[in-house]
Amino acid sequence: MATPQKVFRIGISTLGCKVNQCDTAAIAKDFEEQGCEIVPFNAPADIYIINTCTVTAYADAQARQLIRRANRANPAARIVVTGCLAQTRPDDIALLDAVSLVIGNDQKHNLFNILNHSDPSPARIVAGDRLSQNRFLAAPACRISGRTRAFFKIQDGCDSFCSYCIVPFARGRSRSLEPDAVLKGACEFEQAGFQEIVLTGIHLGRYGHDFFPRRDLPDLLKALLPQHPNVRFRLSSIEPNEISDDLIGLFSHYANLCPHLHIPLQSGDGNILGRMKRTYSPSDYRLVVEKVTAAVPDVAVGVDVMVGFPGEDERAFYNTLSLLEELPVAYLHVFPYSERLGTEAVSLKPKVSDKIKKERAAVLRKLSDQKREAFSRRFIGGILPVLMEQTKDKKTGLSRGFSHNYLPVVLDCFQAFRGNRIVDVRIQHYEAGKLFGSRGNG
Repeated sequence: MATPQKVFRIGISTLGCKVNQCDTAAIAKDFEEQGCEIVPFNAPADIYIINTCTVTAYADAQARQLIRRANRANPAARIVVTGCLAQTRPDDIALLDAVSLVIGNDQKHNLFNILNHSDPSPARIVAGDRLSQNRFLAAPACRISGRTRAFFKIQDGCDSFCSYCIVPFARGRSRSLEPDAVLKGACEFEQAGFQEIVLTGIHLGRYGHDFFPRRDLPDLLKALLPQHPNVRFRLSSIEPNEISDDLIGLFSHYANLCPHLHIPLQSGDGNILGRMKRTYSPSDYRLVVEKVTAAVPDVAVGVDVMVGFPGEDERAFYNTLSLLEELPVAYLHVFPYSERLGTEAVSLKPKVSDKIKKERAAVLRKLSDQKREAFSRRFIGGILPVLMEQTKDKKTGLSRGFSHNYLPVVLDCFQAFRGNRIVDVRIQHYEAGKLFGSRGNG
């Protein structure tokens, strides 16, 4: 492998999901091992790497803004665009001014070699078949800036091909990190001092389905959780039809599995779910949420919900709103439908206007605020185990952290608490989306 003639300064910016952030951690580690210096993206750099997302049109616009920002910071720098937008629309990105290289997801693992051997101009594209990606890009650690939780990517890709979603084309088929590598990585996280590990993936519930013989997520957790009794483990998003009785049972068996599940709904209308090519009904979803909340004390259930999908009329939106009003969920993530070229939904009609999308999103976000407050207030007067963060709460300057069930908690006093510690906090009141409390029995 050729090595740089000087110590290159590398600025990296990441858009999108935690999986993308874990990919960035692996890329940064590779460059550091080759003698490069990782600097803040807004600092002078020789090379800027933009790890893109393309789930929405807004994400595409953010990528273009970052390209312009990097060019302003150092017009002589090489600008490298990788990630999901680079994988799905490489020709469009290569035409943008100042872009030196476009590297698809399938070549992220080889970014240093490609960059070190390539001619700096004109823009080049290195992106293979979108659906033939089979390499698993991983790093032993993924620390998100200012956070004390570790994010551990154990799965990548998706086989579902929902009609609105570009992700399978950007990420390829579902593939999993070998169980031995997961166990080894978890040990490295614990040795590095992490108190919480978030297991993440593009389609986490499909973990192990690509192995022979086939494995599943509960199998992995049964091996992982008892090995690290002093580390909290949290699961990222899980599809409703992948939440089995076996998985639910683990929450009562292992105290270090955080009582928190994020379960995408997308729509509470059966016809819209069919058009989305989702593989469950509203009644299926209701049963899963009710089963989870009945079986797991204090569990926080989060929900992804989309508004304005083609064909969503007033009745369909009302069905979604009614279902969410009735369900015992803790919060909602609300997304207006964003048309993605290359997906089946592009051809679906009738379209919903941006004005109506905005109005419906506002209704559901208001409901989310109400759900969050109602769920949070249940814990006033009680004690929650809170993992304190390294950074302070921006509005109050007080110490802050997250409870085991993902509630933001602020210590309502100017006590100095070292970050990355789990402390018992007695909850006193709720304000502006957060719980406030004091240490222990205070």
